[in-house]
Amino acid sequence: MNVRNSGHLWKEIISGRTGNMIAGPCAVESYMQLEKVSAFLVEKQVKMLRAGAYKPRTSPESFQGLGREGVKMIHEICETYGLISVTEIMDIRDLEYMEQEIDILQLGSRNMYNYSMLKELGKTDKPILLKRGLMATIEEFIFAAEYIRKEGNNKIIMCERGIRTFEKETRNTLDLSCVALLKQKTSYPVVVDLSHSLGRKDIMVPMAKASLAAGADMLMLEVHPEPEKALSDAKQQLNLNEFHKILYSVGAL
Repeated sequence: MNVRNSGHLWKEIISGRTGNMIAGPCAVESYMQLEKVSAFLVEKQVKMLRAGAYKPRTSPESFQGLGREGVKMIHEICETYGLISVTEIMDIRDLEYMEQEIDILQLGSRNMYNYSMLKELGKTDKPILLKRGLMATIEEFIFAAEYIRKEGNNKIIMCERGIRTFEKETRNTLDLSCVALLKQKTSYPVVVDLSHSLGRKDIMVPMAKASLAAGADMLMLEVHPEPEKALSDAKQQLNLNEFHKILYSVGAL
């Protein structure tokens, strides 16, 4: 399997050579869907593809992802288009397999407190994209990263994805103070997940600009060829034209 050398990839990330966008569909639904998005990313010079193969959903009746078949599609597409792959690992038993297929392993917000999993990810050489827990304090978020680092892996990307509050205008409450404080308190790259924090598309442009102004190194956005037909998170996924407008608005084109 021709997955990027983790050391070289990390140097590219911290130097900014991988760009400031991570984009792709919420979930892998088909090879054609993923290929269409990937071709568009390459056209727009976006280098990192995110897509969910395993989907942790609140309802067990919701689409749960394609599992290993989805991981294989992500790997093949990224090999074909020269993209860097990012996907979530949900079960540590999948680590050995996913290490061979995926460039950056994402640990979702529900697993931020899974200390056993954090320790195991600390033993791998893969970059880890660590998402803030649903109701985690900034201190708890940093401590979670330290569980990974103490096992020997300092290739950590911190992801602010909004926290749960009483506010209902957005899916979660995007905490931009977290971005500024992470840049002050840690040396890790910081990414803001606009799609999961906002849950809506109409305010993404100002919040994308605000995130970068607060010090975010990267933005993560969900992009789908036909969001209205998406099997998960249809309301927050950008179509290709909407994503183009976001790129233009933040000067990424």
